[in-house]
Amino acid sequence: MSMMTPAVEAAASRRAPPERIRVDIDERGYDILVGAGLLTDAATYASLPADAVAVVVSNTTVAPLYAERVASCLRGRFRAVGLVSLQDGESHKAWPAVEQIFDALLATGADRHAWLFALGGGVVGDLTGFAAACYMRGIAYVQLPTTLLAQVDSSVGGKTAINHPLGKNLIGAFHQPRLVVADLETLATLPQRELVAGLAEVIKVGAAADAAFFDWIEANLDRMLGRDMQALALAVGKSCTLKAEVVRRDEKEVGLRAILNFGHTFGHAIEAATGFGAWLHGEAVGCGMVLAADLSRRLGGLDANDAARVAALVERAGLPVRLPAVAAERLAELMLHDKKAEGGVPRFVLLDALGRARVAAVHEHLVLDVLRDGGAAP
Repeated sequence: MSMMTPAVEAAASRRAPPERIRVDIDERGYDILVGAGLLTDAATYASLPADAVAVVVSNTTVAPLYAERVASCLRGRFRAVGLVSLQDGESHKAWPAVEQIFDALLATGADRHAWLFALGGGVVGDLTGFAAACYMRGIAYVQLPTTLLAQVDSSVGGKTAINHPLGKNLIGAFHQPRLVVADLETLATLPQRELVAGLAEVIKVGAAADAAFFDWIEANLDRMLGRDMQALALAVGKSCTLKAEVVRRDEKEVGLRAILNFGHTFGHAIEAATGFGAWLHGEAVGCGMVLAADLSRRLGGLDANDAARVAALVERAGLPVRLPAVAAERLAELMLHDKKAEGGVPRFVLLDALGRARVAAVHEHLVLDVLRDGGAAP
């Protein structure tokens, strides 16, 4: 017998089927589902194997909203379902949280056929994916992103990691999920600051990979800020489609995929310098994009008007466009630990034009000039 009221059943029947985006990586390909009401719909999980052990990983903010309802759906397929709730925040993306996940897996009797479910934002997704890559040398996991940032970026592509005091995401592995479920209804409960932070990754995709999408973001930013679900659905679907194509062509980030780190070299340094958590990841990336656009302009690649458009869009979104009170030299030092650095020289994603990016080493004095100006719009 259905546990839903007639009104809820009627609403569910009117929902459009989810958009299905394929990440095509040989035999490890998987689907991204984008739609409403997916988290608590048993049909979402119908393709997963029955009679295995599952553990849902969430955090103290998201778990009270969704964890038990997701676990109830999974109990229809898995013989045992465990739950673990981690402390919320970037500062907890470290080994102790990974150990908590391992403890939950062992307590549930998980073997190498077990499944993990990452229910939360980017921190939960990164931690769960990293734990899945390590436990018994690799088990399956599913991304259930509940923030805009995680839905458009971190849940897709298999980059998993934890932080180190000297830098963000320095300890990690490439480990692709088996399924990504972007339930747009979770965005209704998202704090406005988190929604704005997620828009940074939407802007990044347009600036680095698709000029027409950048134009669309400019025209529809106010709709997204107002939580127009049609606009957010288009933003999530387009961002995932573009990222899926980049991941298909360059899974391990040896070339093309690095362009999706536009603004991240500066942004990761800001996060490390401010102690992982004072600035949200998207906030740091937003400021980082303004700095990277200015650096691109100074190097003669990006037209000054387009650099100004990047800065103006970031500011309109409500993201920071000025650096925190951190010495330029300290930020430059932290960039030496960025994953794109080679031979002790930091490398940056630069724009030759909106929608056309490349990665290049940049002389330290030019980087310091940009940092000392602090993110001023050109």
